[in-house]
Amino acid sequence: YVLSYLTHPTVKTYIEAFNAGGSRRAITKGHIESFVLPLPPMQVQREIAKTLGALDDRISLLRETNATLEAIAQALFKSWFVDFDPVRAKQEGRAPEGMSDATAALFPDSFEESELGLVPRGWCWMPLSDAYEINPKRKLKKGEIAPYLDMASIPTSGHCAESVVLREMGSGAKFYNGDTLLARITPCLENGKSAFVDFLADGETGWGSTEFVVLRPKSPLPHFHAYLLCRLPVFREFAIQSMSGTSGRQRIQNDVLGRFSIAIPTDSVALAFGEIVQPIQQKIADNHAKAQTLATLRDTLLPRLISGQLRLPEAEALIEEATA
Repeated sequence: YVLSYLTHPTVKTYIEAFNAGGSRRAITKGHIESFVLPLPPMQVQREIAKTLGALDDRISLLRETNATLEAIAQALFKSWFVDFDPVRAKQEGRAPEGMSDATAALFPDSFEESELGLVPRGWCWMPLSDAYEINPKRKLKKGEIAPYLDMASIPTSGHCAESVVLREMGSGAKFYNGDTLLARITPCLENGKSAFVDFLADGETGWGSTEFVVLRPKSPLPHFHAYLLCRLPVFREFAIQSMSGTSGRQRIQNDVLGRFSIAIPTDSVALAFGEIVQPIQQKIADNHAKAQTLATLRDTLLPRLISGQLRLPEAEALIEEATA
């Protein structure tokens, strides 16, 4: 019960007010002792904790599922486009693992030499600047109200952005659904901040921090390819090495980033990859939206349960409706 109360957004804002200002922000023992904690009867506390705890468990399960789904997509990306596992398997006379015969047939059974090293036969190496649009032009008039995303709302893991708000267009990166946002400034890049844009309405343009690099793959690569590339350690290291500027304000240099080489498969392989990862991306987005709905419901229920405005049977009915 105490955990549910202290982590409620309104209470967190109240607590944070104690450590506002000063060079060393901290909550003291005296602050903690001054907190006012509403205490309904113990049985009510237990029932509230049980009800909200069950919601937390469902939210945690959704997030764990999403972590697993993303790990699957990342592993597939690395296997196909970095390690070339299906090609190596066929070269050695083995059947590629984890795919149908029809999908395996799309891969060559040998490599060929190129200026950048071996590449699957029929594929090619291409600089990022040719394979992707980097900061493509997007139309959004200054002063227009549009979905806005700040750097704080970009995750360090997972592709789903948080806290998208409507704001008058000022100065910043502009993006469409299907774009990938990569933090270009230290320490956000090193911390792993990246997101896939899938939260806009059809035909809608969003905007955000000036410190985003916007990436969008060109055909035949599927849109989610760019997000998965941004999670690839070797790419992130290359992006970090491309940074320049004064200490603490270093940024990616787009021309340097554009030199990163990626393996471009045949159209049929790119299409097959998209058909596999697009449903994964959509499932992750759906789970994220459901987790947000449950979190909002949890935060709405707590004060009403404490005050007695809502009884537990009514709260349980709302939870069942939300999770149906």
